[in-house]
Amino acid sequence: MELRDIEIFLVLAEELHFGRTAERLHVSPARISQAIKKQERRIGAPLFDRTPRAVRLTSLGEQLQRDLGAGYRQIMEGIEAAKSTVSGISGTLTLGTIGPYSLAITHILDLFQTRHPGALLQHREIQPPSPLDLLRSGEVDVAHLWLPVREPDLTVGPVTHVSDVVLMVAATHPYAERDSICLEDFGDCAVVQGRSIPPYMEEVLNPHRTPTGRPVGRGPKVTTWQEALTAVSSGQAVAGVIAEFAEFYPWPSLAFIPIRDAAPCRAALVWRTANETPLIRALAQAASDIGSATPDTPDDQPPSPSGP
Repeated sequence: MELRDIEIFLVLAEELHFGRTAERLHVSPARISQAIKKQERRIGAPLFDRTPRAVRLTSLGEQLQRDLGAGYRQIMEGIEAAKSTVSGISGTLTLGTIGPYSLAITHILDLFQTRHPGALLQHREIQPPSPLDLLRSGEVDVAHLWLPVREPDLTVGPVTHVSDVVLMVAATHPYAERDSICLEDFGDCAVVQGRSIPPYMEEVLNPHRTPTGRPVGRGPKVTTWQEALTAVSSGQAVAGVIAEFAEFYPWPSLAFIPIRDAAPCRAALVWRTANETPLIRALAQAASDIGSATPDTPDDQPPSPSGP
């Protein structure tokens, strides 16, 4: 079966209408009908039930649709990848990052731009209290986020780097004079709350209970990272952050305290599976080629880079 005939079958199986299939493929309805009859003769059984009012897949047609669909997509992706290798990838890729996270992947972005000088990389700021919103709305193509991200419609790429985690507190907070704290100390704190963050992501660094089961209080809900900084510096709450944040937000009203028993924080590129493009694959490949900062660990273990 030729590739064009496979395409005709799959589009007709989706449209269930000869006219719309012909219009979509820019051919005549007669060409569609001829291709389907040819396939049915080769197979030896009908693939579609045709009536004056409707076109339906037979059980054999449904089986063929399942078997051919994945293979056809793989073939087309391979062709697109080969074309990109020859002609170079171009277009605009919008990347969303949180605070200093963009600097943590500069080496990845540099490799991507070197390989694909025709690609334009745009940046958007992601707010930690709502880490998935710009992905969901389509305002960014790829987001650089802390793990885990366990959403059925999102793909998680290679780990880009690993950070230590610290607790951000007001300079007047009792913990500000300590050399370090432990997770059990969260029981005496109130942590900032996000607006639209999956509970499992919030739980990673801002737990609802300490290791011994004590409840962890909740402070004000924040919408932006600036609001989180303000809530913490004013003493209303505390927040877990990656250690790099201490270098980029050296406010005299803030202190950053190491958490002795907090696991390292991993970060990765994340994108909408259904909207994957050659540009996204190229960026993910650059990240993969640079190499993960640490061996993979289960996605339910790493802490979050930001507590909001």
